[in-house]
Amino acid sequence: MAISFVIMIVGIVLDNYIKTSFFKGYIRLAWYITAYLPVGLPVVLKGGKALSNKDFFTEYTLMVIATVGAFFIGEYPEGVAVMLFYAVGELFQENAVNRAKRSISALLDVRPETADVVKSDSLETVSPDNVNIEDIIEVKVGGRVPLDGILQSESASFNTAALTGESVPRTIRKGEEVLAGMIATDNVSRIVVTKPFGQSALARILDLVQSATEKKAPAEQFIRKFARIYTPIVVALAALIILLPMVYSTISPAFVYNFNDWLYRGLVFLVISCPCALVISIPLGYFGGIGAASLHGILFKGSNYLEAMTKVNTVVMDKTGTLTQGVFNIQKIVPANHITETDLIKLVASVETQSTHPIGKAIVAYANKQSIEITRPNTVNEVAGYGLQASINNQAILVGNPKLLNKNGITFPPEITAIPETIVVCAIDGLYAGYILVADAPKADAATAVNALREFGIKNIVMLSGDKQAIVSKLATELSIHHAHGDLLPEGKVEYIEQLKADPSNNIAFVGDGINDAPVLALSNVGIAMGGLGSDVAIETADVIIQTDQPSLIATAIEIGKATRRIVIQNISLAFGVKLIVLILGAGGLATLWEAVFADVGVSLLAILNAVRILKMKF
Repeated sequence: MAISFVIMIVGIVLDNYIKTSFFKGYIRLAWYITAYLPVGLPVVLKGGKALSNKDFFTEYTLMVIATVGAFFIGEYPEGVAVMLFYAVGELFQENAVNRAKRSISALLDVRPETADVVKSDSLETVSPDNVNIEDIIEVKVGGRVPLDGILQSESASFNTAALTGESVPRTIRKGEEVLAGMIATDNVSRIVVTKPFGQSALARILDLVQSATEKKAPAEQFIRKFARIYTPIVVALAALIILLPMVYSTISPAFVYNFNDWLYRGLVFLVISCPCALVISIPLGYFGGIGAASLHGILFKGSNYLEAMTKVNTVVMDKTGTLTQGVFNIQKIVPANHITETDLIKLVASVETQSTHPIGKAIVAYANKQSIEITRPNTVNEVAGYGLQASINNQAILVGNPKLLNKNGITFPPEITAIPETIVVCAIDGLYAGYILVADAPKADAATAVNALREFGIKNIVMLSGDKQAIVSKLATELSIHHAHGDLLPEGKVEYIEQLKADPSNNIAFVGDGINDAPVLALSNVGIAMGGLGSDVAIETADVIIQTDQPSLIATAIEIGKATRRIVIQNISLAFGVKLIVLILGAGGLATLWEAVFADVGVSLLAILNAVRILKMKF
């Protein structure tokens, strides 16, 4: 391009300012052909390849016809300029696409190439594909975790930015899950592999990102089809601009027809009409939107879902794991008068050591965290649907729900039965000893998420859950959600979504994370999965994945979708508006090939710059 530009400028100077006798005829033609070839030859070859594939009306064909026509009528500098600026536009387009891809292709850079497998007292470096489940791998500080697994070391901090977009390192403790793509930040870690590399979280994300561009938004599909119809029409119109005046001159002798003048007008029309700005900038706009979303830990499986997010007017959310943390925590400890809080926790935790229930595990974890001594019970028997009976130091201990105490004829404060949250009651030797309230706390940004959705004009916000209606209603009141339904089986959620879909005006986004949410994720207009803790089934079924598990990013996804749509509409308006004006001027002989170049390449550049602007926006 630089060579072509210098030769063209020298030629223009020789034409207009240093007029010499030798710069004429074939020498002048050869000079401008020399300027044309570096930028024109690649386009000519692409056009020839398209023709060989029976694709006759491409942008390459239009450029070649226009520039060869310009040379035919002696407008050599303009012929070179058209191809030169087209090449410049292509360069800007390529850079813009690379810039839009950068945030997504960063994911591809996190694919580890090797894994250090622990073999006796040594390490063997192998490909991640060759590591087996239950192998132990070692990750050094600064190294990337090559496969999903369970941390064997006591604790370690990991940078999870590539997977979740989180800038703050995450501390993972022994027995917790570590995902491929994380970076060890503080010490050497050993991990027991739980999945082959092809099934790891990282591999799944890479597959989703790489396939996202295959699913086109309606605007993209339309513009591709439009270009295939539009291009042959403008070629025909350009031919008519040249031929109709010729026909008219045979009818009206007073009309003087100059073939070169009308050929020039037809070429101007042809260059202006090239649909580059539309074909390039609209897909780039959507791709930029997908890139901007990935920077925030949001993965769209296709640009069609970016478009669909802009139409959402009803958001239905699961409770556990979506609006709540999905982890039981002790909220309150209420001992009876004859026992201390510590002794109550000690007894209940001692009994619950024999339980696999999440509530029992939460109580044991709390006791360990508080360094409360746990005594191994002598005997433990489970009473299905009620709780546990145990013997500790010759004391008969009951731990379970209030029904367990009723069953054994033990009296307790009647107000306990009115508590909506989950409680664990305890009795010692037939005497009520107190209760522990265990609940799944709301996520830190749950209320922010609901308020942000309302700010976007989404009034119909619904919460569905399989949990008790009393618990669901209490959380709904805290979050200002006006429609909340509990005690639902998976088929109950499906029935509710089907009722909403019966009204065609409802465009529904469902947000969930569990296996039981997969049917409603598939049924809704847009399925959104909480990807950090969500089940594989939910993630595979969903259209949008929130890697950070933050419900507030639902509103961010809508905002990015709307910003992308605005940019696409701006580009369509810009391209059509400018082209229409210059097309009319060109057909009337008032625009030259220079204006045509601006209408084509200039508008393309403006549209491209507008499209990549989304990567700089703050959401």
